[in-house]
Amino acid sequence: MINPERVLGDLKYLRTIGGFKTGVHRPTLSKEDIFVRQWLVEQMREAGLDAAIDGIGNILARTDVAGRIMLAGSHIETQNHAGWLDGALGVIYALETARAVREDRSLHGVGVDVAVFCDEEGHFGSFLGSRSFIGVVDEAEIDRAKHVSIGTPLREALAAAGYAGRPRFVIDPSRYVGFFEAHIEQGAVLETSGNRIGVVSGIVGFWQYRIMAEGEQNHAGTTPMELRRDAGLALVRLLNAVDVRFPALAAPRTVWTTGKISLDPGARSIIPGRAEALFQFRDTDVAVLERLENALHELVKEANAAGPCALSVMRVSASEPARMDERFTKVLAKVAQQEVPGRFIHMPSGAAHDAQFIAQKLPTAMMFVPSIKGISHHWTEDTSEEDIVLGAKIFANSIVLALKARRP
Repeated sequence: MINPERVLGDLKYLRTIGGFKTGVHRPTLSKEDIFVRQWLVEQMREAGLDAAIDGIGNILARTDVAGRIMLAGSHIETQNHAGWLDGALGVIYALETARAVREDRSLHGVGVDVAVFCDEEGHFGSFLGSRSFIGVVDEAEIDRAKHVSIGTPLREALAAAGYAGRPRFVIDPSRYVGFFEAHIEQGAVLETSGNRIGVVSGIVGFWQYRIMAEGEQNHAGTTPMELRRDAGLALVRLLNAVDVRFPALAAPRTVWTTGKISLDPGARSIIPGRAEALFQFRDTDVAVLERLENALHELVKEANAAGPCALSVMRVSASEPARMDERFTKVLAKVAQQEVPGRFIHMPSGAAHDAQFIAQKLPTAMMFVPSIKGISHHWTEDTSEEDIVLGAKIFANSIVLALKARRP
């Protein structure tokens, strides 16, 4: 059904807009991102879809097919100096599915809408586009949002793009049978296991924390070790205790990460008086997440009892895990088995995706294709052309099969 040359051609063209080495630098609402959004609208209109960009930068392309239909899509902006397929693959798969369905005269009554969500990568906030689409982003949040790297207010960036004052699209669940998203795996499970398709069972929730240690700033040469209140050392000891305690409480795919450690004042000859870490853990089971949170608080309490520094922990965000729709995952598995018998697996997503939020409103499915060497969020990110085409075929055929099964 799909046109492989068109799929690869679109992806390769997008690779040139904001190209960086072998990857892409196309942050949200940069001039390159704005250009690509308009280009996509033009491609969607050429395909016979009614496409427009809303007041937060989301694109929605609607089919004129009557009855309930499928929604598919992803995001188009990239991380800084990162890969060419993260997000773009899912957008082009969705667009190609919509085009192929319209071109196949035997598929009467089968329709696909395409959504391109703005700022999945978090340059201005947290999944602003998909969260806006399900109606949980208010105007005050947009007022507060600023670019995390350069500080540009979101309102200012939207105005510069020409999107200010436009209404924001809000999902109409009665229109859709469900939502499908495709993505590169962003890990090495498929490649190392010899599989070619991942049928996603669920998307992790990730809970993020700020851990702080208060000590006493002092001279690094004249303060005896037994008199020191070294906040940096206290923080590192706590993080080591986490690594010792968490494995017994974790599930097989649980992960935890200290993404940043800051010492104040951060000079080589000064004992730090304050230290801070940004810490997170991820799993698809809320019970596991709750166990880890309880353990983290217990470890802080134990550290405070031992002294000499005062530690505290504050949760800064918590996303809920999302289970994928069982009927749709069975459809993906059936089509994958037909195309690559025995070379697909069911697997959780360790990364968050727009599908996690759309799943709050619609039955949702997600599919992965392999990432070479498991690399993503880096300009060397890649997937073979053979796997890109295979994934597009399985994605499109799965949507058609799901629609035929549920069509009124």
